[in-house]
Amino acid sequence: MLGFLLRLLPFWVREPLLITVGSVLGVRIMYLGVRDHDWVAVGLGVVFLVFTAIRVHVVVRALRARRNPGPAAPVGGSAALVGGPAVAADGPAVAAAAQAGAGPRPGRPGTPEKDHNAWGQAIAAVAVFGAVAAVLWLGPRVMPSDDSSTQQTASCSDGEHEELPKAYEKKPRPVTGEELCEALNRPDLARLLGTPEETASSASGTNNTAPLTDGKVALPEAEVRFETYTVNVSATYNDLSTDQYVKLMKYGDEKDVRTLKVLGRPAVFSSDHTMKLEISLGSDGSAGSGGPVEEGPLARTLSVALDRDDRGGYCDFTVWSTTGALPDDRVLLDIADKVLPKIPERTAR
Repeated sequence: MLGFLLRLLPFWVREPLLITVGSVLGVRIMYLGVRDHDWVAVGLGVVFLVFTAIRVHVVVRALRARRNPGPAAPVGGSAALVGGPAVAADGPAVAAAAQAGAGPRPGRPGTPEKDHNAWGQAIAAVAVFGAVAAVLWLGPRVMPSDDSSTQQTASCSDGEHEELPKAYEKKPRPVTGEELCEALNRPDLARLLGTPEETASSASGTNNTAPLTDGKVALPEAEVRFETYTVNVSATYNDLSTDQYVKLMKYGDEKDVRTLKVLGRPAVFSSDHTMKLEISLGSDGSAGSGGPVEEGPLARTLSVALDRDDRGGYCDFTVWSTTGALPDDRVLLDIADKVLPKIPERTAR
């Protein structure tokens, strides 16, 4: 149906419209493909751009043909008008018909046929396309939405503001768990995880302190749960540099250790198992016996220094699932790129 409607449009409306649509879609699809490392999308964007280049070539040829028209083809039967023998041979009737065909076309005498305004039609086509795009873009923002069909994400705030530990009174002040949660609980977090159809079932933030530090090291933490994945972000404000942290990993059970740079900061990938703890409740709802601590599913963690100079402290981005499946490392990098700018860099003390 769309192809039929396009064929009905005049040439100088249809071609600029196809060029505009093809160039916009091609560039957009290629950008998304390169950003998400989706080479199929990149190839599709190239196809759109090649199609657009072909349409541009067609329009350029048409413009050149209009500016430099070739010699008109000889009118059939004109030979019958030249020379007496031809007229005599073909007869008076044929000669009269030839003369009638060579006369001016019906209409106002002496008025040439009006030429189409090619540039005006092209500008009108682009304007129409821009108006349609503006309506499609502004429509969802102007029209009222159906609240019953809109999925609500989990909220970070529980309405209670607990007193911060003394470790959070240092200057500059460490980020709080609620601030971490607000930074992590983004509307596009499910899309970054590769599960855009899912909605966060819970989101929380806590203002912890690191163990064995007598409450002197702030360790805020935030966690967002989905049906498939759980994402945890924590910031440890100690004096341990990333280089020292990597050396400690060699003595632990971390697997697949890989160092890199994230937003100009030293970072390291590592894998380790979570812990699984089951607590059985009594028949009256009171706390019952607890089972032994077991090894949970594998988790993937990206640890990034709190500042570019790696003065100490790091931020952990961890993701895991109950099935043990893990997303690509690119997912954690995308999440870190979005959340890290919300966490102030650690300055010199």
